[in-house]
Amino acid sequence: MNYLMVVVLGVVQGVAEFLPISSSGHLTLFQHFFGMPEPDDLFNILLHFATLIAVFVYYRRDIWEMILEFFRFFGDLFSRRAGQGEPPAARRQILLLIVATLPLFLVLPIKKYVEAVGNYPEAVSCILILTGVILFLSDRMAKGRKNARNTTLKDAVLIGVAQGFATLPGLSRSGSTIAAGMALGLDRKFAVRFSFLMSLPAVLGATILEVVDVVSEGTFDSAMLPKYLLGMVIAGVVGYFSIGLVNLLASKGKFGAFAYYCWIAGGVFLVLSILDFTLAPAV
Repeated sequence: MNYLMVVVLGVVQGVAEFLPISSSGHLTLFQHFFGMPEPDDLFNILLHFATLIAVFVYYRRDIWEMILEFFRFFGDLFSRRAGQGEPPAARRQILLLIVATLPLFLVLPIKKYVEAVGNYPEAVSCILILTGVILFLSDRMAKGRKNARNTTLKDAVLIGVAQGFATLPGLSRSGSTIAAGMALGLDRKFAVRFSFLMSLPAVLGATILEVVDVVSEGTFDSAMLPKYLLGMVIAGVVGYFSIGLVNLLASKGKFGAFAYYCWIAGGVFLVLSILDFTLAPAV
């Protein structure tokens, strides 16, 4: 893997991780049609970790407030003040994020079947087109006003279900969860923030498990360290600005602008699938 590939993969990770265009769907289709090599496992893990850091930096105030409220809750519990009065918004947000993460556990028993959808480019192309439909409709929903104080647990569960469905290759996680939040009446900015914050437990957990696997296999190559660091910096910086772009477009009611890209990309890949086109080398 040369430095040009490192830069390209860093940019792609930073963009596709947050823009509602399905990074998994694009990776699957590019690998099928153009034989794009998949980066080594550790590099892929570190790129995801870099975009995770971008979320922490962008929403550092929200995350810090949730950390403080987490400890304040136990302080109130021991002082018997817990349950008295309306809980702070940050404390409710912690509960909402936990509830929204639970539906992902229902996907675990069928994970291999969900991933197997990636073996069918026609299906992935159609799902990418479906992502476009979801994004298009999201802009046409009435502006909601719900925030961390009045979003219900039912809302959180339904957004979590949307995240579970988004494990399908081609269905954007951010697009599905943000659109679900808007449909349930969440304020647009809060819907975006909640979507990105709810990705933290899943991505962090998966990253830790994958790092443990790589370390246990002893496959780390110290000569690759400069490339790993460069890729992480690029993915993190690009990811930070991508989060800002999504926030800007969602607040202006232009989140659906990504729908046209998904339709075009999905349509092109679907035609290529029907024509059985591929530049990938024969195995």
